[in-house]
Amino acid sequence: MVEIRGGISSDADQLVNVIKNAEDSGYMLFDPGERKVAPAAFAKFIDTVNANEKSAVFIAEEDREILGYMFVQNEKPKRVSHRAYIVIGIHSDSRGKGIGKALFLHLFEWAKKVNLHRLDLTVIAKNEAAVALYKKVGFEIEGVKRDSLLIDGEYVDEYYMSKLI
Repeated sequence: MVEIRGGISSDADQLVNVIKNAEDSGYMLFDPGERKVAPAAFAKFIDTVNANEKSAVFIAEEDREILGYMFVQNEKPKRVSHRAYIVIGIHSDSRGKGIGKALFLHLFEWAKKVNLHRLDLTVIAKNEAAVALYKKVGFEIEGVKRDSLLIDGEYVDEYYMSKLI
């Protein structure tokens, strides 16, 4: 059974591998193999994120194996303290099995507890599976970042999406 929990620095080794796998999909910000993430540095990132009460690292795991992750990053200025930016990644072996939905449902309950009102994310417009998931859990497209990314020599659009809690 999949469990959703807060991430901790000792998750860094496994998380780095899941991030690499997610980036290999070609649907993330970094090209496959472009980003080199060291587990020790990533452990510090997790601690930094967790130090902000309205930011979090969430882990989806089964039998102590990390299947997916979600980073929720909030900024300190008072005028934007009610919102957070979301990044989600699911290991290729676990996609289409409800892991993303479980992470989002956990996020929504947690967001209410910490008084977040708005959740933001961006997604490559042609990533139909991700767009469908985000819509299914209540995100709406607010706009298009035209020619936002250059992927394999082609400019591609991203959607701005948000959900109000």
